[in-house]
Amino acid sequence: MQMSNALRHSLATLAVAALFSGIADAQGLKSGRPGAQVFERIIVKINGDPFTQTDLEDAQITELRTRNVIAQTDAELRAIIAEITPDVLAEAVDTALMVQRGRDYGFSLSDEQFQEILTGIKDDNGLNDEQLESAIIQDQQMTMLEFRQAVEDQMMVGQVQQIEILNKISMTDTEARVYYDDNLDEFMQPATVTLREILIAAADGTGALAQAQDQAALTRAEQARARVLGGEDFADVAREMSDAVSKDNGGLLGPIVNSDLSQVILDRLETMEVGAVGEIERTPAGYQILQFADETAAAPQPYDDVRNSIMENVFDERRLEALDRYLGTLRDDAIIEWVDEDLQGIYEAQIRSRAAARRGD
Repeated sequence: MQMSNALRHSLATLAVAALFSGIADAQGLKSGRPGAQVFERIIVKINGDPFTQTDLEDAQITELRTRNVIAQTDAELRAIIAEITPDVLAEAVDTALMVQRGRDYGFSLSDEQFQEILTGIKDDNGLNDEQLESAIIQDQQMTMLEFRQAVEDQMMVGQVQQIEILNKISMTDTEARVYYDDNLDEFMQPATVTLREILIAAADGTGALAQAQDQAALTRAEQARARVLGGEDFADVAREMSDAVSKDNGGLLGPIVNSDLSQVILDRLETMEVGAVGEIERTPAGYQILQFADETAAAPQPYDDVRNSIMENVFDERRLEALDRYLGTLRDDAIIEWVDEDLQGIYEAQIRSRAAARRGD
C-alpha cells in the first residue's frame, strides 16, 4: 500500500507543469467532492475515447509492478519511467483500439461470467470474498467496478484476436516438416564426450614431506591404471581408489558438450579412441587418469522430437506478424487526436521503432 502510494506520488510529479492550464479540449471534467471540481488531463483521444493522465499513471504503475521494479531514488524512478513509457503508450492505444472493435462486435462481460472469474481467482489463491476484495481494492488500488472493466477489456481483446487473427492462421505438419528441413541448424545437438576419471589427490609442495606424499599419490595412480589396463572395470577401480566426487558414480563425467571442455582435455582426447585409457596426468588436484568412454557427433534432433515446438513457435511468429498487421490497420483507420505533443512524439517514435524491428532494420 505504501509503495503504491509512493509510486503514484512520484508519477504525479512527472506530469507537465501546466496540468491545469487550458481546460478546453485539453481537459475533461470529473465529479469530485461536493463543492469541488477535479479536472482530468486528457493525453489523447482514440476514436473519441479519452486516455487521461491518470490512465497513463495507472498503466505505468502496472508495468512497474509487472517488472517488480523497486526504485531507490526519485531520479532512478524517473529514468525507469522514461524507459517504459513508450511501450506503455503503444500498448494503451493498441488495447483501446481492440476494445473498441470488441464493442463493435457486441462483446460484453455478463454478471455470470464475472462471478465465474472471481470464483476462479478465489479458488486458485485460497481467498474468501473479503480477502479478494481487499486484494483488489488495497493491493491493486482499483474499485470492483474498475476491476470488472479491466477484466472485460482483457476478455474483449482476447475475443477480437481470436476472430481477427487466430482463426485466420494455421500451421500444418507438412509446413512444420519443410521448416525443419530448411532450418536444420536450429535443431543441431552439439557433439559430446563422456569420460570416466580416477583422481588420486595430491597437494603441491616443495618440502621433503610434500614430495614423499606426492610420490605416494603417484604410486597409487600407477596401481590404479595398471589394474584397469589389466582388465578390471574402470568404474569399479574408480569407486575403490578415486578421491574425486565422481567416484560414487564410477568416475562418470558427462555427457559433456565439447565446447565446454578445456583445451587441455581436448588435446588429450585427440590422441585417444573411444574406450581407451589415458596416461597419468598431473593436475592441480592430483594425479588424474581419464577413460574416453563415449562420444556423440553433432547431429540434428529427430523431427518427431521437435515437431511440437516448431508448430508452436512458427504459429506464434505468424500470430505476432498477423497481430502487427491488424493493429496497423486499426491505427490507420482510427482517429487518434493527441493533446500532449511530447507524448505523441514518444508514441510515434515507438511505433516506427517497432516497424523497423519487424523489417529487421
